Amino acid sequence: MSLIEPIPKPVVSSWTRLEGKVCSRVDSGLINETFLVGERGHREAVLQRLHPVFDETVNLDIDAVTQWLSHKGLTTPRIIPTDDGSLYCLHESHVWRALTFIDGKSRQTVENPEVAFEAGALVGRFHNALGDFEHDYYFSRGNVHDTARHLQALQAARDGRRNHPLYDRVAPLADRLVRHSDDLHDFSALPKRHVHGDLKISNVLYDESDHAVCLIDLDTVCRMAWPLELGDALRSWCNPREEDRRPASLDLELVDAALAGYASQQPDYLGRDEQQALVPGLSQICLELAARFLTDALEESYFAWNPDRYASRGAHNLARAQAMLELHEDVLKKRHEAELIVRDRFGAA
Repeated sequence: MSLIEPIPKPVVSSWTRLEGKVCSRVDSGLINETFLVGERGHREAVLQRLHPVFDETVNLDIDAVTQWLSHKGLTTPRIIPTDDGSLYCLHESHVWRALTFIDGKSRQTVENPEVAFEAGALVGRFHNALGDFEHDYYFSRGNVHDTARHLQALQAARDGRRNHPLYDRVAPLADRLVRHSDDLHDFSALPKRHVHGDLKISNVLYDESDHAVCLIDLDTVCRMAWPLELGDALRSWCNPREEDRRPASLDLELVDAALAGYASQQPDYLGRDEQQALVPGLSQICLELAARFLTDALEESYFAWNPDRYASRGAHNLARAQAMLELHEDVLKKRHEAELIVRDRFGAA
């Protein structure tokens, strides 16, 4: 995404309270373009330009979810309406919104079991709070975890981008990935729960004592099979390295700590079939992400990238894909041990 500097005046003037304030860009997000508004030590808001994959109706869902979470006593960002009462501002076909600033620190990796435990406990509280939430979502990304569809998109990219400079490096990884795709798990019979939808560790805010206080980036809230929600969390929290760094591996001590934290707040609605599907969910999320990153290594159109570390968007996504495929293979090696941890923490036979 290109850096907008300065932020368009019609956008800022939609919120009079933000005019004349210092705006600094946040570089860690993969999708939306995000700015902090206000001086360090006195942040007033978070201003975001939404990625085109989200339309304006997602703000209706965020407003409903965060109202509910706030009612339940959870710390959560809230949408700041524009001066005319709208939940967003539309400028040159881009959707902008402002959110309340939550003081806290995010991280790119989990350094120890205590941090993993805190993340698990926070997500357990989040899921508990939404257990009796009644809401029909206005915005939908479709079946975002349709792994077969992502594999088809990868094949289409391979067929259509044979002249791409990275093609010869992507193709063998794609072949390796496809060899793992013959035994995809079917989650369609499981209940669809209210979920966050993107529980990577950078979406967990911690206080100075490393207590997890808040989940952010709520554009992905939806109904989803629980093993895919928590499986995505484990693939982020329990690989000690950033998602574009190798070697990628599943740290079973972090898995145990994260699930201990979650189980301490565990919703009573979870069924045994959901618990038993958690490790397959973790495995499949890794495979799916590897496919998505490989696709964008050739398409170079979706995920943000770091130009300070990589020569191109494709190169960054290739590194992510290599790490995610490596993590998937490590999950397969450790599947039995991981399933024992699930059984011990949740009692799933």
